[in-house]
Amino acid sequence: MDDDAMRRFPVPDRDDLPEDLRERIDDETERAGFTPNVFAAFAYKPSHFRPFFEYHDALVEDTDLERHEVEMIIVAVSGVNHCYYCNVAHGALVRIYAKDPLLADQLVANYRTADIPEKHKTMLDVAVKLTESPAEVGEDDLQRLRDAGFSEEAVWDIGAVTAFFNLSNRMAMFADMRPNEEFHTLGREPRDD
Repeated sequence: MDDDAMRRFPVPDRDDLPEDLRERIDDETERAGFTPNVFAAFAYKPSHFRPFFEYHDALVEDTDLERHEVEMIIVAVSGVNHCYYCNVAHGALVRIYAKDPLLADQLVANYRTADIPEKHKTMLDVAVKLTESPAEVGEDDLQRLRDAGFSEEAVWDIGAVTAFFNLSNRMAMFADMRPNEEFHTLGREPRDD
């Protein structure tokens, strides 16, 4: 684990972590080819690591949204919040899941001008409204999502992903989490598969 994963709190030594955290981190390292710094950072407090990643996994595995849609929400919200870690890390995931090397940069800069369908603009409009002005979100916003073609479960998922990554953005910024260098280049070349 990278000692520079975050700048405001110490990064724990992998060997000092509880076995379940080591196993989860090892699995992620094997899958990604490197240890994403968010795992090293949240390992600072194991009792928070476990529910954080359990909820993250539920959001991306048990959803009526496509994976690229989940990542689009994360990047648009992180762009509005100016979260360096999530802009870079989830930008890479947008590029990979959407198979589009330009999309993440468009979403971070201004999702309203991104080359995306109206359905996704509506999704991101509501996610950003929930981020910037949560008290102003109302039934009309949920209806806009339904009218755009999202199922009731997908509407819930849009809210849940948005809320969770507002929390994640704030912790990443508070701890000054740093994105791995690998994230900067992942998915920059168009994929043929």
